[in-house]
Amino acid sequence: MNALDASSTRPYLIRALYEWCTDNGFTPYVAVLVDDTVQVPREYVKNNEIVLNISFGATSSLKLGNDFIEFKARFAGSTREIYVPIGRVIAIYARENGQGMAFPAPVASNVSGAPEVSGARVETTLSPSTSSAGHEANKPFQLVSDVALPESSDEDGEDPPKPPKTSSGKRPALKRVK
Repeated sequence: MNALDASSTRPYLIRALYEWCTDNGFTPYVAVLVDDTVQVPREYVKNNEIVLNISFGATSSLKLGNDFIEFKARFAGSTREIYVPIGRVIAIYARENGQGMAFPAPVASNVSGAPEVSGARVETTLSPSTSSAGHEANKPFQLVSDVALPESSDEDGEDPPKPPKTSSGKRPALKRVK
């Protein structure tokens, strides 16, 4: 079996990070890019995304399968069935400290304005907060691709651009955005 025939690593990484969160007493959250294949309460979807608490206490009958995440959860007092294809999960992280993993957005999408990714290395960074007066609401994640970085050249003496540094000097982590 070669790498092209192998199954996706995404469901295995999601299960591993879910287990890490629960073993350490953290609350696992998943960020989902919503389209017609995702079954979630639409009234909680913002900018075609929803963040779901998938902890043991917040869900019933949780199944983290290779093709989908399925569970029951209460929203405003009523039980709802949630169905999320694994390919629509864009991040899993701990609510308490923001540590986790983000995934590239899906290539084909029914969501208008969804980013397309084709073999690029993709990282997630947080959008800075702005005041709500007259500003568009920020998405919790911003996909950044570094596909077309120029090569370093000794002839012109220019260095390739460096990634932006955070104000604290630490590596960026996913944070819960309200």
